Amino acid sequence: MLNRDLAFCSVEGFSLPYAGSMSYLRRALDDVLDDIFPAARAVAIDGARAVGKTETAQRRVRRVVRLDDPAVAAAVATGPSEYLDGAPTVLLDEWQELPEVWDRVRRRVDARTDTSYLLTGSATPRPGATTHTGAGRILRLHMRPMSIRERQVVPGGVALDHLLEGGETVSGTTDITLRTYVEEICASGLPEVHAAGSRLRRRLLDSYLTGILDRELLQAGTTVRHPESLRAWLTSYAAASSTTTTYTSILNAATAGDTDKPARNTTAAYRDALTQIWILDPVPAWLPALTPLPRLKVGPKHQLADPALAARLLGATSATLLSGAPGAGELLGQLFESLATLSVRTEALRADARVMHLRTRDGGHEIDLIVEDPHGRVVAFEVKLTQAVNDKDVRHLLWLKRRIGDRLSEMVVITAGPYAHRRPDGVIVLPLALLG
Repeated sequence: MLNRDLAFCSVEGFSLPYAGSMSYLRRALDDVLDDIFPAARAVAIDGARAVGKTETAQRRVRRVVRLDDPAVAAAVATGPSEYLDGAPTVLLDEWQELPEVWDRVRRRVDARTDTSYLLTGSATPRPGATTHTGAGRILRLHMRPMSIRERQVVPGGVALDHLLEGGETVSGTTDITLRTYVEEICASGLPEVHAAGSRLRRRLLDSYLTGILDRELLQAGTTVRHPESLRAWLTSYAAASSTTTTYTSILNAATAGDTDKPARNTTAAYRDALTQIWILDPVPAWLPALTPLPRLKVGPKHQLADPALAARLLGATSATLLSGAPGAGELLGQLFESLATLSVRTEALRADARVMHLRTRDGGHEIDLIVEDPHGRVVAFEVKLTQAVNDKDVRHLLWLKRRIGDRLSEMVVITAGPYAHRRPDGVIVLPLALLG
């Protein structure tokens, strides 16, 4: 019989190559786990590779079962139940490699056994891989790359949960400059990438993207017959970051000048597979139930998991984004919104809130981010790559206030400027560095 201790050793698998030590940076997910685990008997942490799921989860358990090791997965699949039950808290790492453990954990929750489980996964198992959703038994949390606040390079200070309560007194300054934001866009929120030097970061991001195209999609069940076409499509998607560009337009941009274009169902399969492994992280449209708004667009706003991936696909560096060259300012605005979106989503995890966007079908009104908590309270965010906010910048926020009234707890414009304050019309001007 295999010594059970062998099943819990770190093994070599797909990961970012990294040389050097790295101290742990506390994540927003830690605050959530402080509240719910191990009282919640099973919690699944989803997210892209290398966002830090394992590092965070293994600090909270007595036993780690690494299912991306084939020998360990085989032992768990055929071995006695004590592989899963031998400690008060157990981490099942990369659980999608052995999907049946999902149902085994669910049954243990139903049976009220003495063990609590964390499950981490970098892909959603293919349909039919599990026999039960786990709803009501297994809580699901999504871990993203580090927000700018989690990287500990900005001070924070204005919490999203306070904004949801409304009436927040907002003031303060930051010495964080546009250059710092641009550097953080390119530095990545993947912990091991962020800890590396700038030249190594580029190589790590290239390795990460190559791993997605060459291995990750295949493991998720998608055969990529033309990797160059997929990379072109993903690059075109990156160029559409923070927009609601149609998928047809993304495909056309990826295949401009090609007479033999991939079929739409082929690129749709790419899109679905990249979403399955959490590389695409689109912001869904807000369709409010309590105060319905007519004629809203239902399509998503496009985002990659990490703005650094978009920058790398597009060949953008800190220098080129700040160069003032044609198109650089527009791209920088899109990627600054991507960084702000990542940060708002991270804060929303603490508040148990959803993050969406709003756009009317005619394009007459659009709001970059809508945060709604379980109580129906809403905070609306516009993201502006500016230091000064004018009346034009807040017109859509004021329109929404007229439409939904007191449900809108706060109206906020996130900027790259130094000062936080409240305008006479009630809109908060908030540097991104002070969020969190």
